[in-house]
Amino acid sequence: MSTVQNTAAQSTVTGEHADILAMLADQRQTFLITVRGLDDAQARTRSTASELTLMALIKHVAATERHWIETMIEPDENAEFDMEIATEAWTVGEDATLAALLEDYAAVARATEAAVAGLPDLGALIPMPTAPWAPDREWWTARKILLHILRETAQHSGHADIIRESLDGGNTTMQMGADAGMEF
Repeated sequence: MSTVQNTAAQSTVTGEHADILAMLADQRQTFLITVRGLDDAQARTRSTASELTLMALIKHVAATERHWIETMIEPDENAEFDMEIATEAWTVGEDATLAALLEDYAAVARATEAAVAGLPDLGALIPMPTAPWAPDREWWTARKILLHILRETAQHSGHADIIRESLDGGNTTMQMGADAGMEF
């Protein structure tokens, strides 16, 4: 099991809490490789048939993680999924900057670390918001919510890698190898 120094909560997180935080931090780092060296114009460029851009993915991943952490630490048995808020999470205004989106994502990561540090039990049951595709209230464990955040980040990391590769040939795996000192 891992130990993670949690700077937001100024405490040491151990065991399963630390393992999940370490995996999430690693996945965030991999995701963020896709925007290294890009300017705002490049980060908002559509480079595939999809409407997705790197800026939109960063905004969405941050908003999604924020939503799930709020759901976990502020349980609401009457919560309903808000499609308008979800749609807004994909919309990047003309005044948005990559730097500001990255700052927000870093703040979300710190909030997640603090929330997880404060969780006494990852098995605690949390009421999920109802939605058109899930009209009956479900209860997830805090663990499942954190694993869902990890899955969301990993899924969108793949999207981001394809967008970056289509944009300028950048490749996360090759960059990770270069970071490790490999020569290609």
